[in-house]
Formats: sequence, C-alpha cells, structure tokens
Amino acid sequence: MNIPFLDNFRLNEEKEDYNAVIENIDKGVVFRGTNLWVLIFAIFVASLGLNVNSTAVIIGAMLISPLMGPIIGIGAGLAVNDLPLLRKAFSNYLFAAGVALATSTLYFLISPLNDAHSEILARTSPNIYDVLIALFGGLAGIMAVASRQKGNVIPGVAIATALMPPLCTAGYGLATFQLSFFFGSFYLFFINTVFIALATLLTMRFLKFPLHHHSDPKLEKRNQRVVWVLTIVTILPSLYFGYDVVMKERFNKEAARFIAVESHIANDYLLNRVVDSKAKTITLTYGGREISEAEIKAMQEKMKAYNLPGATLEIKQGFAWLADKKATDDRTDQLNAVLKSKDAEISYLQSKYDSAVSQQKVEQQVVAEMKVQWPQMNSGIVQKQLILADSIHLATAYTVALRFQKKISKAEKERLQSWLRVRLNADSVNLILEQ
Repeated sequence: MNIPFLDNFRLNEEKEDYNAVIENIDKGVVFRGTNLWVLIFAIFVASLGLNVNSTAVIIGAMLISPLMGPIIGIGAGLAVNDLPLLRKAFSNYLFAAGVALATSTLYFLISPLNDAHSEILARTSPNIYDVLIALFGGLAGIMAVASRQKGNVIPGVAIATALMPPLCTAGYGLATFQLSFFFGSFYLFFINTVFIALATLLTMRFLKFPLHHHSDPKLEKRNQRVVWVLTIVTILPSLYFGYDVVMKERFNKEAARFIAVESHIANDYLLNRVVDSKAKTITLTYGGREISEAEIKAMQEKMKAYNLPGATLEIKQGFAWLADKKATDDRTDQLNAVLKSKDAEISYLQSKYDSAVSQQKVEQQVVAEMKVQWPQMNSGIVQKQLILADSIHLATAYTVALRFQKKISKAEKERLQSWLRVRLNADSVNLILEQ
C-alpha cells in the first residue's frame, strides 16, 4: 500500500552509490600531510578558545577539524564488515587522538593562563544528554555522507558533537595535573566516538549497504558482540551522571520555590541564600532582629511540603555568613584599617583645602590693603609659589601683578615690593606692573 505522506521519509532515491560512499569515507580517515597539519592547527585554535573562554573561537576550531573522519570510518568498517577499512580508521583515530592530546597538553603547559573557565568546566561532566547529542549528530552526519544531497550537515554535526574541545580539555587536565578534568573530558570524547560510530553502523545497515562476508562467521559475531558491549559500557556511567544532573536540577528548582514562598520573616531581611544541590543544603542568612529557635524550627517543618528529600536548612544571622568568628574578626580588622586610611586621606585633603581657602583670603586681604595705600591701583592679583632654594629646601615666593592708572616711580615700586615681602612673609616677590 503506497501512502504519499510516507514517501517523504524514503531515502533510497537519494542514496549515494556504495563505492562512492566508501571511497569518500576512506579518504577522510587518513591523517598525514594536510589533514594532520589542519588537525594540529585546529587543536591550537580550540585550546586558545578554551583558554580565553571564547565560544566563537571554539566553534571555529570544530568547523575546521577533520577528526570526525576516522570515527565515521570505524562505524562504516563495522557496518559493512570491511576489516581493512576498520583497521585503517582505528589506527588513524588513535594516531589523531594522540597528536591532538599531545598538542593541547603542550599548549597549556606553555600558556600563562591556566584558569578553568566555563567553557572548560562544561566539558568535564558528561551525561546521558551528551550520549543523545552524539547519537543523533552521528545519524545526521552519516545520513549526509550516504546521500547525494550533502547540504551543510557535516559542519553542523562537527559543532554539535564537539570532538575537539573535550580533547583540549583533557590536555588542560594533564598540563595542570587535574586528573578529574582529564578523565571527565576524555570520557566525553569517548562517548562522542562510540555513538557517532554506532550511528554510522546503524544507518549503513538500515540503508542496506552490501556486507563483506568473512570466511570465519565466528569472527563476525565476535566483532558484533564487542560493539554492543562497548556501547553498553559507555552508556552506563552517562546514565548515572544524567540522573544526577536531573536530580540536582529538580532540587535547585524546589529549593528556589521554597525560598520564594517561605523565607519571609517579619522584621528581618534575607541577606544571602546558598543552595548546594550536591550536599542537599539550603543556607539562608538574615539581617535584622534575632530569629528565635521556634521560628527556625517552624521554617524547617515547612520544608516537608516541598519535594526536598533529605535536605537540611541552615539559618545564619548577622554576619555569620562571612565565616567563623575569627574570619569575621579578621575582616573587621581589615575594614577598620581601610577606614582609618580613608579618614587620614580625608583629613589630609581637608587640610589642603582649608589651607587653600586660607591662602586665598590672605591674598584678597593683601589686595584690599594695597588699594587703601595706593588708591591709584585699579586691580591686582597675588599668587603664591614654592621654588627650590637649593637641592633640599623650598622657598616661598609670590608673583604679584598690579594695574595702576598711571605709571609709578621706581622708588615707589621698591617701597611697594618691600611692603609686599614683609606683609606676605615671603622670601621673594616678583612684582609685575601694568600702567
């Protein structure tokens, strides 16, 4: 029975010729010359992206990396029982992974930056969702390889399955002697390898590519058993980690709901909240009046109404959240020292300001006094200066600019300069007259 709707899902009409597919896969598994150098450069780019926490750079590295070639080759070799292709793909896979790991380790050994940013941390805890990403990404990838309509699937698969960043993170773990980073990220790389290869195997079997039958049927069955054992062994830890992620997310969600509804206490302010889904603890820090034991117990009782099995509630008051008493005292001492330093700085600036205001008043007074003694003076400016008398001592000098209605005599100028020197208590006075 022919159903037009189902015809949209048929693949036989677009399936590429078997020999062309195998030839294309065979070319992609070899790592020498251009392919090898592209891999090395891509590893450096990905390592730089992880080092500076740049998502765009990491995506660029995944796009130029040829690392998926031997993985698809392994899956294809298993799918059609092509042992030469399987051996060739597997040996090149090991070689490429080794070169990539060595390159990333070398980079992080010489890099001055060694902080574990979010892009690194995101690749140290794989779970079942990473398995699904690798599986469906691998299915999309081999579907494109086996079809005459390639499209832009392969670059997208390279980004989604992310083979490069886990290897670079593993190199970071080796370079910084953080084995938990190495094992976590290498496990993610292994997940991607196994399930991209498995997706390739399943798709090529589904498309009914011709099989190479061995003279020894036991060898063929053994290979199949190895594939499924490896798949199961790979997926089991990811199931556990995936379950753990779901439980933590559920705990965080319920804890947030509990805090939003039940954390309000009259005459107290919630200063800080810390939810630890791993230890299953909720820590709330309040400021305000002292909270009684009865109120704390009442809040702990309310936790039973939420899906928080095994959770504990800890209430802290005042500045207890900073640390224990000693740490608090240390912080108080530090704050006091900073305050004293700021007070001294303010006092110094205030004295400078007061001195400037006082000096301005003196200068205004001197101008007023000169106006009384020399009525013919129209205006005047008095400016204090400090000059080096010698290599150590400073001398006080003034520059005085005066404007007179008519020119004054030399004797009058000398008398005016002498008066200014005494009145201003200055070592020297530079008198400028304008008539």
